[in-house]
Amino acid sequence: MKGQERVFSGVQPSGAQVHIGNYAGALKHFVTLAKHYETIFCIVDLHALTSVDESKELNKYIESLAAAYLAIGLDPKKTIIFRQSDVPEVCELAWYLACEFPLGLLERAHKVKDSRTKNVSINSGVMFYPILMAADILLYRAHKVPVGADQKQHLEMARDVAERFNFRRGDIFPVPEPLIDENSAVITGLDGRKMSKSYDNYIGLFEDSKSVRKKVMRIVTDSKGVEDIKDPDSCNIFQLYKHFSSTDEQQELRQRYLAGGMGYGVAKEEVFKVIEREINPLRQVYNDLIKRPNDLRDVLADGAKRARVIAQATIADVRDAVGVGAKL
Repeated sequence: MKGQERVFSGVQPSGAQVHIGNYAGALKHFVTLAKHYETIFCIVDLHALTSVDESKELNKYIESLAAAYLAIGLDPKKTIIFRQSDVPEVCELAWYLACEFPLGLLERAHKVKDSRTKNVSINSGVMFYPILMAADILLYRAHKVPVGADQKQHLEMARDVAERFNFRRGDIFPVPEPLIDENSAVITGLDGRKMSKSYDNYIGLFEDSKSVRKKVMRIVTDSKGVEDIKDPDSCNIFQLYKHFSSTDEQQELRQRYLAGGMGYGVAKEEVFKVIEREINPLRQVYNDLIKRPNDLRDVLADGAKRARVIAQATIADVRDAVGVGAKL
């Protein structure tokens, strides 16, 4: 490893493939981070058990996400890429941290509060989710964690429990800092809401060209006619365009919005072109990788082996600090 600050992040394998919102909002940033930090990127399959019931589906989702990590340009020789469940120490650490977590803090988690407001039943894993996430981060003694708006609260909980543990048990964990990409934002879906699989308003990162174009043409717009002046800043099409185009391209399309005489269909064609330009090379790599599941498993196994070296050293220190077991 590079001896630099360590960055950790995990992505949940909760669908057949990641979508362009995941890519533009997070995964693309991972490749940049790997150039400047010691990086560990995890497939958090244990977290996925809170929402994915079918084991065969989960296995496919894991393989797809592993292929996605590689297709976007992460180098498994330089970045640790592994499956969360292949490092059992994370569950052990989660229990130690649970004994430091105030129950009231977990009850204030957004997902728990939202479910109670809507009178929706949740499993206990949903409430335990922030503890397992804290264990993911602290087990690898990460210094920085890239986060979006929906994960800020969980990172704050991880920071809080690290500080509590260090105060009571000694200086074991770095207190992780949020790493926020100022250029990233919530990626708008086809219906104007946040792009999400749960809303079914997403474009898969590796969908075929025909499917991508069909979905782009479904993007919701206002009712302004061709000749009308349009506001690019409030337009779902333009918001998506910004994530896949250059500054010059954005300025040119913006002027066409403000000049009038351009229908939304034309703007959608422009969005499709820039999306396809960027994702087509990734799609080709992904489609090749997904046909080689044994190679993907080898990458994950090697990553888990390297991750466990870090994890076992952390657990040895934690066990000694809390007074259980013996050092490994």
